[in-house]
Amino acid sequence: MQSRHRVFAEDLLLAKEAAADQGEDHFDRVPDSLVLLIFNRLADARSLGRCSAVSRRFSALVPLVDDACLRIDRVITDAADADDALGLAGPRPRGVLSHLLKAMLSAVLKPFGHCDAGVRGGAHAGKHAQQHHSPAQVLKNFSSIRNLRMELPVSDVGTDDGVVLRWKAVFGSTLQSCVILGGTRVDRAAPHAHAPTTAVAAGENEASQGDDSGSIPESFYTNGGLKLRVVWTISSLIAAATRHYLLREIVKEHPTLERVALTDAHGQGTLSMERDQIKEFRDKPLAAAAAANRTQVPACNMKLRYAPLLELSDGTRIQGATLVVIKPVGETGGIGGGRKELDEFVADAFDGPFREAVCALSKRRTYLLEMNGF
Repeated sequence: MQSRHRVFAEDLLLAKEAAADQGEDHFDRVPDSLVLLIFNRLADARSLGRCSAVSRRFSALVPLVDDACLRIDRVITDAADADDALGLAGPRPRGVLSHLLKAMLSAVLKPFGHCDAGVRGGAHAGKHAQQHHSPAQVLKNFSSIRNLRMELPVSDVGTDDGVVLRWKAVFGSTLQSCVILGGTRVDRAAPHAHAPTTAVAAGENEASQGDDSGSIPESFYTNGGLKLRVVWTISSLIAAATRHYLLREIVKEHPTLERVALTDAHGQGTLSMERDQIKEFRDKPLAAAAAANRTQVPACNMKLRYAPLLELSDGTRIQGATLVVIKPVGETGGIGGGRKELDEFVADAFDGPFREAVCALSKRRTYLLEMNGF
């Protein structure tokens, strides 16, 4: 039988241990490797920045994360006037084609006004206006990022309701490859409708103008169809080149980067760079477009494929479906220099029904176009 003194002594010891446990942070027992794993799953750069303010330990571990995602509230640039950016300022154009070109390019650059609208409007907002930091400033304390994903608040290219436009571009020091998928109208087939087809003769608008031979109807060139695709193409390339220019400081300050993806909240376009492209970006000088905060787009060859109506297996119907594959002049394949790699890039550019649309359009007749650098 235990003595009363021994029982009393054990009770005091347990009480002291309980008091010690109350003052101890059990999270300190979690190894650094597991904390880093949690931080990598969190990824969001702003949330990680707040975590770094919690303790000295977190402050030392947060800069070591491999994966980071930065959602940008507003892109702050000094965007030039459309005429200046494209060298169209000065004397009034003499010919009809010059007038048309200026009108088209001005329309193309108009949606990019959101980049500097906040800056111009903010000049009159007073001293209490919200301060915005550049992406490079937000990421400056991260020293070990390997995979970076950035998301813009809005898509760059404005489109009408019902229009679908998706693009994906790969850059090194300049454009390597780009694929654009567009459609003048997207809807869902009626529940009783059956079977996907790649193109049919019936439909509305552009869908009523084609046949199933893969040829583009003559009306496509006269009713503004070709002009619309040119605007889509130029707009998407300008958007990609602008995003590429935005990355120059980030790539320079983060030598550990191996993969970068710059998207937008609407999922319209993606700029992608892998390890080889990032290395080229660092090693070769970036060619900036005159009077514009974007990378210069080189002269390109384009392959255009078109279907008046594309009906997919899930019931999605794309009218005026268009696929444009772009690569710089002189490049044999675009990505890695191989035709097979380029075809794989095009096939894997989009997910869901748009992936099926690309596969269907890739079987259509190809039309070759050329475009000068700008």
